[in-house]
Amino acid sequence: MTKNMYKAFLIKYGEIGIKGKNRFLFEDMLVKQINYALKPVDGEFHVRREQGRIYAEVLSEDYDYDETIEALSRVFGVVGFCPVVLVEDEGFDKLAEDVIAYLDHAYEDKHLTFKVNARRARKNYPMDSMEINAAMGEKILDAFPEMSVDVHHPDVVVSIEIRNQINIYSEEIPGPGGMPVGSNGKAMLLLSGGIDSPVAGYMIAKRGVTIEATYFHAPPYTSERAKQKVVDLAKIVARYSGPIKLNVVNFTDIQLYIYEQCPHEELTIIMRRYMMKIAEHFANESKCLGLVTGESIGQVASQTMQSLAVTNEVCELPVYRPLIGMDKQEIVDISEKIETYETSIQPFEDCCTIFVAKHPVTKPSLKVIKRSETKLAEKIDELMKEAIDSVEVIWAEAE
Repeated sequence: MTKNMYKAFLIKYGEIGIKGKNRFLFEDMLVKQINYALKPVDGEFHVRREQGRIYAEVLSEDYDYDETIEALSRVFGVVGFCPVVLVEDEGFDKLAEDVIAYLDHAYEDKHLTFKVNARRARKNYPMDSMEINAAMGEKILDAFPEMSVDVHHPDVVVSIEIRNQINIYSEEIPGPGGMPVGSNGKAMLLLSGGIDSPVAGYMIAKRGVTIEATYFHAPPYTSERAKQKVVDLAKIVARYSGPIKLNVVNFTDIQLYIYEQCPHEELTIIMRRYMMKIAEHFANESKCLGLVTGESIGQVASQTMQSLAVTNEVCELPVYRPLIGMDKQEIVDISEKIETYETSIQPFEDCCTIFVAKHPVTKPSLKVIKRSETKLAEKIDELMKEAIDSVEVIWAEAE
């Protein structure tokens, strides 16, 4: 296939199409996300809206086709996109020449079945859709006798859309679906170096939520490489979500204080509660509407129903858990698809894995946990303030 003949990509969306009078707002957000996705691609593009369609047009003489396909396949809100040839309306005979030239370039082997699928968005075209289908089918058969018509299960569907410019295409590449990022508010992701939380960020962004993130770093128990691993994960998720503001919190002193003062079987739950408090502070600062975690019921001791209830109790904002009903393999499958898995399994420990008790409580009592937390009263507020005031902010952008 000669890829450089495609100077435009027709973007198709799903849920946005039923948004009524607000649809243009969602379309504008989708255009913004397409522009962001195409920014690192080699080539110059113009993204525009037209009559329920969005086009990414190539303005430069040359561009990287494969990179463009990869970039568009990561834009939430896009259900599919088609490499398209745009031609002017110069009569049916000229259109037939253009379609035949398109098929000649696009398919080296002509031993194919096909059908023509014409649509008239512009009703003043002198032929209706059925007439175009029949007449164009004849022209194609005359040009390529080795091809044959199959209206039920064709190898190739030749789509012809009669618009301001006529669209010719025969391939639809699947997009990720979902909603354009930014169309459903903002949330704070608790991001670690593990497999789960980057997937949770991806899942919530797919529903149109802008994400920020908070990572809890524990030097010298965790290395700079562990922090870099989380930054790398944020950059990968940013390919889908757009730029992520990452708050890196030094959690060492808080962890050590909890370790000194509280029963060790309760360490994970109590540390988790203070992480949620700090993440909620940054969430409120950024006007986030909720917190997002990568927890899944029963996966580890801190993710039993009882543990999740005790963790939730410290939060005023809602806590969203996109992975709550998934098993580990389902989560791993998504992490491989979005290419976070190989980074997540790098052997650099984050703060959660170092201060883990041998026998953590699996059915914590809120009353007991709160009683244990009273032992922290002397210094915990001061330590939390220091952690918040010394936060390091890193902007993670797709590379």
